[in-house]
Amino acid sequence: MIYTVTLSPTLDYVVSVDHFQTGAINRTQSEDVFPGGKGVNVSLVLNDLGYLTTAMGFIAGFTGAEIKRLLRVGGVEGNFIQVERGMSRINMKIRSDAETAINGQGPEITQEDIGTLFSRLRFLIDGDTIVLAGHIPPSLPSDMYEQILEFLKGRRLRVIVDAEKELLTGTLKYHPWLIKPNADELGDIFGVRIHSREEAVPYAAKLQNMGARNVLVSLGGDGAVLLTEQGEIFSSDALKGKVVNTVGAGDSMIAGFLAGYLDSDGDYEMAFKEGLCAGAAKAFNLTMTTKKEICYLMRTTSFDIQRKQKD
Repeated sequence: MIYTVTLSPTLDYVVSVDHFQTGAINRTQSEDVFPGGKGVNVSLVLNDLGYLTTAMGFIAGFTGAEIKRLLRVGGVEGNFIQVERGMSRINMKIRSDAETAINGQGPEITQEDIGTLFSRLRFLIDGDTIVLAGHIPPSLPSDMYEQILEFLKGRRLRVIVDAEKELLTGTLKYHPWLIKPNADELGDIFGVRIHSREEAVPYAAKLQNMGARNVLVSLGGDGAVLLTEQGEIFSSDALKGKVVNTVGAGDSMIAGFLAGYLDSDGDYEMAFKEGLCAGAAKAFNLTMTTKKEICYLMRTTSFDIQRKQKD
């Protein structure tokens, strides 16, 4: 079974406004509401690719109920913990001449709620996959991912972590199967600016030396690079197409990578290709990508994957 953990899932309220102005009444040209949060996005894409997942995390209030309902409509099984105080986040995204985002705070999560999460994580067994993705809400300990992995230590799980700075590096001692920083996140960890795949490789290698088994770095329009636990480096330009909305592209890349790995019985090059296609398919669309769009790119893309052995 594949489990995704999104500690603070959201309702993403996306509106388009012609020439948005602060301090004035603005009228929308279009409106959409989607369930959101990094792990939730991974679950939605994996479900469409034919892999059942259980989405976990904390929800509250009428917004939490709507998140759960929308996921159920999307075919995703939810095992969320209902908390008492506050409400699940609404993240508003205003598309206009420039994009503006207003993100909510989320509910207050108690120690008892955390205990409930751990009681549900007890049921993970050897061979399962767990995806820890996104930020930690203020009401949770900043080392929450470390606590989860410490609790699960000793089980043979496939662990995927998509997080920033210390939230990511703190998990490396548990040797996650895959981590997926983007170029900015990778640079922030080491206090540098990364402008190319070539510049990303030595810093990705440092994360491997710190404990990560596989490191997948997304660089937006500059493509992506993968360092595998076998010491291989795969590198590719970005796929060609009109970029519409990059929000969730990294989450889609994780889902595509995992599905490609499982579909091919552990072929990292196939996983890399499907990850590239899934991330691009999301960037080329306003909404989360679908299997049809990913498969189309897999069929029609002339991949130019550079492959070499790590020094």
